[in-house]
Amino acid sequence: MNINSLMDSVGCNVIMITDKYNLRYITGFRGGEGTALILRDKGYLLVDSRYTEAAGREVKEKKDAAVSFEVIEFNNAQPKYKLAAEIILSLNEAVTIGFEDRSMLCYELEAGKEGIAAALREYFPEKKEAAGEGFISWKPLGDLIERERRIKTPEELKLLRKAEAIGDKAFSDILNILKPGMTELEVAAELEYSMKKNGATGLSFDTIAASGINSSMPHAIPGTKKLENGDFLTMDFGCLYEGYCSDMTRTVVIGKASDEQKKIYNIVLKAQTEAVSGIRAGLKCIDVDRIARSIIEEAGYGRYFGHGLGHSVGLYIHESPALNTRDETVLVEGMIETIEPGIYIPGFGGVRIEDMGAVTKDGYDNFASSPKELIEI
Repeated sequence: MNINSLMDSVGCNVIMITDKYNLRYITGFRGGEGTALILRDKGYLLVDSRYTEAAGREVKEKKDAAVSFEVIEFNNAQPKYKLAAEIILSLNEAVTIGFEDRSMLCYELEAGKEGIAAALREYFPEKKEAAGEGFISWKPLGDLIERERRIKTPEELKLLRKAEAIGDKAFSDILNILKPGMTELEVAAELEYSMKKNGATGLSFDTIAASGINSSMPHAIPGTKKLENGDFLTMDFGCLYEGYCSDMTRTVVIGKASDEQKKIYNIVLKAQTEAVSGIRAGLKCIDVDRIARSIIEEAGYGRYFGHGLGHSVGLYIHESPALNTRDETVLVEGMIETIEPGIYIPGFGGVRIEDMGAVTKDGYDNFASSPKELIEI
């Protein structure tokens, strides 16, 4: 990331970062609770005493940082926004702060007791005139930093591939455990245990395990319902590995699948595999979504596929761009996308099949290797 170019494009001379994913991306700090102030030639990472030692180590380990960061500890005697005000005043010029308008809390702006402008007035009364209207102005960053995160580096791709491989292992493990009588909560717990056992440092989202008629809800919450013969079981799960997310969905049938279940499953499978085969750099997101959606629509189930085909993944589970009916972003080599069509019929059940991989010049590097043919347990 070129900080000077970013500042020039926004029209600012300070960038303020509080979003935990952007903090990690820019500074290397993994704690999530802190504030980064970035000037043209130096950065400052403000953290409390819980994170000072770890932050100091992590910013040094960040080899591709856009600027070098100094870690500063704040506390009750030296509050965060007093320290931030000192850094801003050190510029000796009017300040325009590029801020994360999509994630920053209102009190972190000028309004409120702890805002930067308020801190200037409280802690530097001799600077009242300077700290008044016009001395500090704000410019929204929009999604500029998130756009920087879209194209993954080789190291990021390696971590994402490893995270998805852990998901593959969890699916393999769960196939040896599933049986009638297990609850959805037990299924979710077994998936999570397997991922942690195989190196995951956390979950990238709450695990979904939806059986029977519950599987018609794309984001069903696991409950005490027991698996029964004839149930669809949709499992959507992912883990964190060194901060990077995985995402995978597989649907199986408990017992023998009915003809209708086989029909619906195979429509979704065709839509998913055709989209995997068709995606490549240079296509628009809406074009890839159309590949899968047209197959489901032509089969007569279009109204049962209400969500987008997929989304990007990185430090956060739902990044941009997204494969849907609105996003006209042109895909670029190195972007990560999930491909996850589904059919969800209330009162009957649902099917979703999802892989995660990297867009390439000629296609798709699929990080998932779990089987996708219909499995009957």
